[in-house]
Amino acid sequence: MEVLLLEIEDPDCFWVAMKGCGPCIVHETEYKSLHAEMNLVYDKSQGTDEVNPVTIEEGQVCVVFSEDLKCWCRAVIKSIISCTDHYQTKCFLVDYAKYLFVKSKDIRLAQEAFIQIPYRAKKCRLYGVKPMTLSISFYEDTAKIIPANRWDSAAIECFQSLLKAATEVKVQLCAVEDGTYHVFLYVSITDKKVCVNDHLVVNNFAAFKEAIEENTRSSADHQENQTSLNADFFPVKIVHPTLAFRPAALQEKLPTNPDTDLIFLTETHQRLSTDLNGSTAFTVEATPGLPLKEDPAVHTDGYGAVWLQQFLNSSPLKIHRIEDCKQSFQNLSEERDFVFLSNKIEPVSVLETAPLFDDLRKELTRKKFAGPNFTESYCWPPVARGCDVVAISWQGNDPLIYIPPLLTCLQSESCYKALAKRDAPLALILCPGWKKAQLVFELLKTYGTCSRWLHPMLVILGQNEEAGSVKIQGCEVIVTTPYSLLRLFEHQGLLFCQLCHLVLDEIEVLFSDAAEQVFAILDCCKKAFGAEKRGCSPQQIIAVGTHWHKHIALLAEEFMNDPYVVITAVEEASIYGNVQQVVQPCMSSERTAVLLRILGCTPSGLQKVLVFTDSVNEAEMVHEALKSSSITSLKIHKESKLHFKYILEQWTKKYSSGTPTVLVLTDDCMQSLGITDATCVIHFSLPSPRIFGQRLHSMSDNFCPVTKASAAQEYIEARSVMLLTANSGCHVLEILQYLQRAGAVMPPELHSFTAKVLEAEEEKKLSRPLCAYLKAFGICKNRTMCPERHQINLQIDVAQNVLDDKITQLPGCVTILPLNVVTATNYFGRIVDKEKDQYTILAGEMKEYFEKPSNKISATTVQKLGFYGLCEEAFFHRVQVVEISPKEEENLFFNVKIKYIDEGRTSQVQNYHLLHLPEKFQCLPPQAVEFVLCRVKPIDNELEWNPKVTHYINQKIKGKLHEAKIVHTLGNTAWVDPMVRVTRIPALKTIINEYNVRAEILSTGLGADNPEHVTQLRKLCGCVKVLDHAEDLEPLGIKEGTSGPGSASSPQDVSIEEKSTENCNSSEITVGSNPCDGVAQTKEAEGTTLRQHKCFYPQMKWFQNEETVTVRVKTAKAADCKCKFSKEKVVFSARSGDKLYLADLELQQYILAEKSTCVIKDEEVVIVLTKAKKGAWYRLLKNKNPHVSFDFEHWEEFEDESPFPVGKTELYDTATVPEELTDYSEDSGTEDDE
Repeated sequence: MEVLLLEIEDPDCFWVAMKGCGPCIVHETEYKSLHAEMNLVYDKSQGTDEVNPVTIEEGQVCVVFSEDLKCWCRAVIKSIISCTDHYQTKCFLVDYAKYLFVKSKDIRLAQEAFIQIPYRAKKCRLYGVKPMTLSISFYEDTAKIIPANRWDSAAIECFQSLLKAATEVKVQLCAVEDGTYHVFLYVSITDKKVCVNDHLVVNNFAAFKEAIEENTRSSADHQENQTSLNADFFPVKIVHPTLAFRPAALQEKLPTNPDTDLIFLTETHQRLSTDLNGSTAFTVEATPGLPLKEDPAVHTDGYGAVWLQQFLNSSPLKIHRIEDCKQSFQNLSEERDFVFLSNKIEPVSVLETAPLFDDLRKELTRKKFAGPNFTESYCWPPVARGCDVVAISWQGNDPLIYIPPLLTCLQSESCYKALAKRDAPLALILCPGWKKAQLVFELLKTYGTCSRWLHPMLVILGQNEEAGSVKIQGCEVIVTTPYSLLRLFEHQGLLFCQLCHLVLDEIEVLFSDAAEQVFAILDCCKKAFGAEKRGCSPQQIIAVGTHWHKHIALLAEEFMNDPYVVITAVEEASIYGNVQQVVQPCMSSERTAVLLRILGCTPSGLQKVLVFTDSVNEAEMVHEALKSSSITSLKIHKESKLHFKYILEQWTKKYSSGTPTVLVLTDDCMQSLGITDATCVIHFSLPSPRIFGQRLHSMSDNFCPVTKASAAQEYIEARSVMLLTANSGCHVLEILQYLQRAGAVMPPELHSFTAKVLEAEEEKKLSRPLCAYLKAFGICKNRTMCPERHQINLQIDVAQNVLDDKITQLPGCVTILPLNVVTATNYFGRIVDKEKDQYTILAGEMKEYFEKPSNKISATTVQKLGFYGLCEEAFFHRVQVVEISPKEEENLFFNVKIKYIDEGRTSQVQNYHLLHLPEKFQCLPPQAVEFVLCRVKPIDNELEWNPKVTHYINQKIKGKLHEAKIVHTLGNTAWVDPMVRVTRIPALKTIINEYNVRAEILSTGLGADNPEHVTQLRKLCGCVKVLDHAEDLEPLGIKEGTSGPGSASSPQDVSIEEKSTENCNSSEITVGSNPCDGVAQTKEAEGTTLRQHKCFYPQMKWFQNEETVTVRVKTAKAADCKCKFSKEKVVFSARSGDKLYLADLELQQYILAEKSTCVIKDEEVVIVLTKAKKGAWYRLLKNKNPHVSFDFEHWEEFEDESPFPVGKTELYDTATVPEELTDYSEDSGTEDDE
C-alpha cells in the first residue's frame, strides 16, 4: 500500500500515514473534518474550565494547540517536567508524528467523539533486518562486519537520504508488535524502484536476522566473516546482489506481482568504510608488502597475556613522571604558527589594520592590548563580517577572540533596521558558569564604553521566581549561562525574536556539562533565524573553545551556514580532520617486529609513512631492520650524511601503487624537512605532548573533515599509529587521555594500565592537602588535573588536634561561632563551651593585659611562623606570621602576611603593628576550626558558589552563635548538618529556631540538594592510604624534645600551612535528639576513625612492676611490626593478614624512650616501657580507651611471686586500682572489625 512519510528517525523508527482507500484505512478527508471540528469546539471553550483536565499523567490522551500547525491536535503525554511555577509536558501529536512541549495549563480534555478515529501516524520499522557495523581491530589484526546494537550514522544517513529522494513510497506489512508495524519498504527514485530493506543489506549497513542467527550457530560461517590483515584475499562470487544476501526464509516473501510490488535494485555500492583497502563488501583486502620476516612470538596466542603481565607487574611509580615532565597539551602549546581553515581567511597581523571601528582600536591601544595574537588574527575578520565561526585554540577560553569584532558588528545599526522594534536582545553570549559570565560582562562594560551603549546585562538566575522580575527593555547584549537563559525564556517568550548573534564560549565545556540545554537554545535560535521579515540582518553563531568536541560537528552541520572553522592546535585539528588514531600495545623487545607487521599490511592509500624515533641509535636500528626485510626506506637524523634536499626529492618521487615511501627520522629533523603530506605516522617511541603535535603536523595536508557534503567523496584517511610499551615515557597519561578524546579504540589491557597510572599519580599527592571540592561537595570533577589529594592519608589525617578535645567535651550537638565565611558552605570559627569557654577567658585576660600602655610592646624582630599579638579597634587577637617577602625584610617597615589562629582568616599588616605575645597567652592551642555544611551544592553543575549566596550567608551567620550537629570530622575540619540559629527566651523557657542555614541557601534558588555528600565522605574514609608503612613512624609521634604535657598542643607546634586543617583524628558522631537532634556516643568515638579507614585498633592488656610497664598486644600472627617511642607517647602498627592495626597511646606518665622495647614472643607482641620514675602508675593512658584493659592474670601471679615492691601492696587496693579495672567488662576484650 502507498504511504505518506511523516517523520524519519532511523530504520527502526519512522512514521507514516496510510494513503488510499481500504477497509482498515481512514481517508485523509476524515482527518481534515476531525481537526476542523476540534478547532471549532476548543476555540469556543477558551477561558472555561470545563475542558481542562483535573489531573494529568503520562500516557494520557489529550488535546493541545500547535503553533506551527495552527490547529488543535490529538496528543499523548509522554513525560511531565516540574518547573518553578508550573508543569511542562512533552506531548506526541499522534496524527502528525511530532513532539511538542506544552504547559500543563494549556492541555485540554479529549472528548470521546474525538478519539474514535484511529491515529493517523503509524510507527514502522524495517522487517527482518538488524544493524551491522564494520569493526577494525588493529590489536587483533582483524577486520570484520559485526552486528550492532544500534544503527550507525552512515546507515541512518543512507536511509534518510533514500527516503527524502523518493517520489513514491510503499510498504508491505509483515507483522505488528507493540503497536509498531514491521514492513518491507519500497521507494521509487526517478525511474528506479528500490527495496530499502535489501538496499541496506547489499551495502552492508544491515543483515537479515536469520543470517545472523545462522552465523551464530556456525563457527565456520563466523570465521568466514573475519579476515586477517596479513592474509591473502579471495573475492566472493555473488550471482545476484539481492538474493545472495537475503536468507532462504525471507526469499519466500519476495513479491511476485510486478504491478503491485517492486523490482529490486540490481546495482551494488561499496560501503565507504570497507573501501578503505579496496575489498568487496564483507572483507578488507590487505595489500601485501615485500617479503617480511617476522618473529613468530608476535603472533602467539599468549602474546597479549605476556604484554598485559608486563604492564601489570611493572610498578607505575617507576614511570618517571616528575613534576618538570608534567606538561599537558594546553600549557605547553604556545602557538606554533599552525592553522587549519575550512575557508580562506586573510589574517590581520597588527591592530591598526584590524576590522574594528576606530574608537575601539584606540581603547585597546590605551589598555596596552598586545594583540591580535595568532588565533585572533584569523578569527576577527569573519566575526566582524557576521559569518558563522568555529574557533579551537589553546587560547580559546579568552573572550577577546570574539568581543572586539562582535562589538564592531553591533555598531552598524543599519544591519538591524529590518527587525521589528521589540524588547529583546540582538546578541546572546552563553558561558559555562557564572564566573566566566562575570568576566565576559566586565570586558563588555570596559570596551563597550567607547561605542554606542548596548546596555549589556548579566543574567544569572536561580530556581525561584526571580526570572519573572527580570527586565530586559533596551538591552541588546545578554551574558548568561544555558540554564539561566532557559529559565528566563520561560517568562520572556520573545527572547529570541530579534536575535542576530549567538556566542558559545568554551564550547567543549558547554557540550560536556549542558548539551541538552545548549541544543534546546540552538533550536530556538534556528527558528528565530528562519522567521520572516528579517531582511539582511545578521544570523551569526560563534563557537570558541580549547578542545574539539564531537557535538561541534553537528553544530556546524545543522545550525551554521558554511562556517569558518579556525583551528590553531594541531592535535585538535587532527581530530576534526578525521585522523585515525591507533594504539598498538607491545613489549619493548617486540617493537621492531610489530612495526614490520604494520608496514606489511599498510593499505594501498597510505603511500607516505613516517617512522619517528627518539634517538640516533634507534633510528639506525629501525632503518637496518627495514632493509633486512626488503622494505625500501629512507633515514635522516642529525648525524646522517644525507642532505635534507636529497631526502625531500626522494620523498616527493612517485612510486608504483602499493609501494609505500618510508622515512625513518628523529624529532629534531621535522622542522627542517617541513613535511606536511604524510599519510601515516608511526610513533616508534612515545613523544611528549608538544612533540606529538608536531608529528601530527606532518599529515596536515591530509586532514579531511567528513561532512554530509563530503561524505560521498573519496579521500585518504590519515593514520597515526602508536607503539605503546610498558616502558613508555612520562607523558603516557596525557597521550592516552588525548587518544580517548580522539575516539581511538583502546585494547582492553590499556584500561588497567591507565587506571594504574592514575593510581600512581594519586600516590604522589598523599602529602598534599585534601581537595577542597571533595570536602565541600563529596566529589572532585577533574581529579586528573586537580593538584590536591583525593584519598585519606593516615599519617596526615590521623593526628590529635583541638577539635577532638572539643568533641569529647561537647559531643554531638555543639555551639559554633562562624567568624570567617569563605563560601556559602565553608566557614572558619570556634566551638564554644557555654559553661566555661577557655578562649573567652583568654580573650579577657589578653584585653586586660594589653590595655595597659606599658604592655603594648612592639615586636622588635618579626620571624616567620612566630606568634604575636595584634590590636584591631578594641579587640586583641593572637596571630601567626605566615609569610614575609625577602625584599621587604631589608626595609625598616614592611608588610607581613598573618593568620588569625583563633578565627582562621588571613590578612596583611605592617610589621610595627605586631605586639610581643607573652608565653602565658600561647599555651591555649589555636581555636580556629573549619566547618563544612553538608548536603547542599551550587545549581547547574557549577563548581563554585555564586558570590550572591556567599554574601547573603555571610550577612546572616557571621559572628552569631549557632547550634550544629557534627556528622563527620577529619583533621581540623568538621562537617555539620544541620546548622541552626537558636534563640532562647529564658522567661518563657522557650527555644526558637530562627533559621536553618541549609534551608536559607536553598531558598536563594542558587543551591541544590546534595544527598550523597556524607555518603561520599564515608566512602572516602573507607579507602586508606599509608605512606611507606615500613618506614619510620615519626610523623605519628611527638619528638623527644617535647617539654611538658601541654607542649604538644601549643601554638608553636601547629603548622601554619593550609594542610594543617587535616592534621587530626577522623571520627564520626552518632547523635540523638536535642536542639540539634544529637547525643554523642563518646565511648565509640576513638575507635570510629580506625573502622572508617578499614584500620583496626588492637586489643591490649597491661601490667606493671616498679620499673616497667608491660603491654601485651592481642594480635594473631602479627607481621611488619613497628613501634615508635617518645617521652609520653607510643605509636604501634602491625599487619595481620589483610588487616592493618594501629594504636596511638598517649601515656599518663613519662617513659624512657631509648630503654623501651617491642618484641614478638610466642606469636604475641610484647611492648616493655621503662618508667622515667620508679613507682606505681594508677592508669596507663591519659584518656580511657575501650581497647586497653588491665591484665588480671599477671596481677595475681605477681602477688604470688612478689613482683611488687615489698610493703607497697597497698597501692593496689580497691581505692587505688587502675581505672581500667573498675570499668573492665567482657566487651573490652573483643575485637571490633566493623
